Amino acid sequence: MTAPLEHVRVLDLSRVLSGPSCGKALADLGADVIKVEPPEGDLTRTAQPRVGGFPAYFAQQNCGKRCLSVDVRIDAGRELVADLAAACDVVLENFRPGVLDRLGFGYAAIRARNPKIVYCSITGYGQDGPMANRRAYAPVMHAELGLMEFSARKLRSEPRQESVSHADLYSGVQATVAILAALLQRERTGEGQHVDVSMAEVMLQATEWTAVELAADPDRDLLHLFGSFNAPVLRLGDGTIVHVPGDPVSSFPAWCVAMGRPELTEDERFATREARHANRDAMLALFQEFAATFNEFDDFEAALGTARLAVGQMRPLRDVGTAEWAREREALVDVGGDEGGPLLLPRSPFRFSNASAGTNGRPAWQGQHNREVLRAVLGMSDDAIDRLEADGVLVSRTVSP
Repeated sequence: MTAPLEHVRVLDLSRVLSGPSCGKALADLGADVIKVEPPEGDLTRTAQPRVGGFPAYFAQQNCGKRCLSVDVRIDAGRELVADLAAACDVVLENFRPGVLDRLGFGYAAIRARNPKIVYCSITGYGQDGPMANRRAYAPVMHAELGLMEFSARKLRSEPRQESVSHADLYSGVQATVAILAALLQRERTGEGQHVDVSMAEVMLQATEWTAVELAADPDRDLLHLFGSFNAPVLRLGDGTIVHVPGDPVSSFPAWCVAMGRPELTEDERFATREARHANRDAMLALFQEFAATFNEFDDFEAALGTARLAVGQMRPLRDVGTAEWAREREALVDVGGDEGGPLLLPRSPFRFSNASAGTNGRPAWQGQHNREVLRAVLGMSDDAIDRLEADGVLVSRTVSP
């Protein structure tokens, strides 16, 4: 089967996570994604651990891309990147506004050469406005767009950093959606466009409580019907930690069914939503007492299932490699080489009935595809490529740095 984006060529000028994760999604969908790195390489090439010389973190965001390494401090390097951009369907970048304009391959310059270009820019606060030129990273977005404060308030804890770069990953997803939409529109109009993705606005959308928070009285303690911040975390008798989704204030009657204690719905401490909210600690103590009577997760899940309550068992990410569901779905793919053993990456979250998609190939060394890409895309001769290498415009590493 063919891949959905089989004939789309993408120049990925982005770094670290937000842009590279978008480029990886496009590569999984079959696009020819050409990643351009500076002579020192993408920052994530220095990450640990390494498998067969490849950083696992870098591999997850870049496997399946063809890799070039170009020094854009040299005039010939800037011209080379501009030529490549003009020969692509999509350009993806996550620099601050104006940086690539000064280098000669910003949107206006590339559009002048290729009006069909779809040029996607991911920045903290967008291409315009008073915050446009601020440095923005995921932790900055988490702090300034309410996620850190909201989590601390709802979990009744001190503010703390997130363990996952939500703002980067969500921005990568939204950029992917926007690029696909722009490509579809180009099919109808024949014209490309500049796609402006703001991490700040992505976080407003990705935080499902934005509208609620904006509409609510800040002094009112809302009885939320949903929200993982309300869901009980319990410990079974054997020490297994479990998480039961949903607000227990709302699901208390179902809990009473699962516990075999229907009389608790008449207890004045729990008879109304307001009473349950006021006596939340006592209610959670009942749930914990019940959970402690189980020494097997499957038995606890079956008990909750009688009342249509779902439950998850806390597991480390490492366990996914041996999980039955992951094996059956082929959710992970081994992209390791003979030297370093297995390097497992997520395959892709989507399956098509009439198309192929997912992580392909192996991670590439820095500059591994310099010659291959320049020959195929720009028709350059080996002599011309030799001169670029001799002048330091092209950099390549065929062994682990």
